Amino acid sequence: MVVVQDLPLTHSWPIYEAAWRLPLVREVGAVPDAGGIGQWSCRLMDNAINWSPAVRDLFGLPHEEPLTRSLTVSLYLPESRLAMEALRAHAIRHHRGFTLDARIRRPDGEKRWMRLTAAPVLCNGRAVRLVGTKQDVTATYDGAG
Repeated sequence: MVVVQDLPLTHSWPIYEAAWRLPLVREVGAVPDAGGIGQWSCRLMDNAINWSPAVRDLFGLPHEEPLTRSLTVSLYLPESRLAMEALRAHAIRHHRGFTLDARIRRPDGEKRWMRLTAAPVLCNGRAVRLVGTKQDVTATYDGAG
């Protein structure tokens, strides 16, 4: 088990490019968002981000606004940003996925809790992208100022 800032990582999984056939990897949004759970992907060679409508809604970003990793990372509160970046680096380096509950601040100032899941996609033994889901779990943390 890996522990990052007292956050236990108890499960992990790699995805292999040749075997992965779900539309999520090829085109986010090809599979409909379900129950407020949105899809995302990030191509590692250039940090190109693709978010489904549910993720954009969670972050309070217009659907037509171009996304950059620097913009989206800036919306994480500092402690959550540090945990996410550490787990992201670990996932890429060790070919392992993770789940993290992170706190974000939308452009309108509203704070939300988000459950982030991520898994690396491997090609020829190298992580080439991260894919996963983001879900609004603010109700789980009611009153967590």
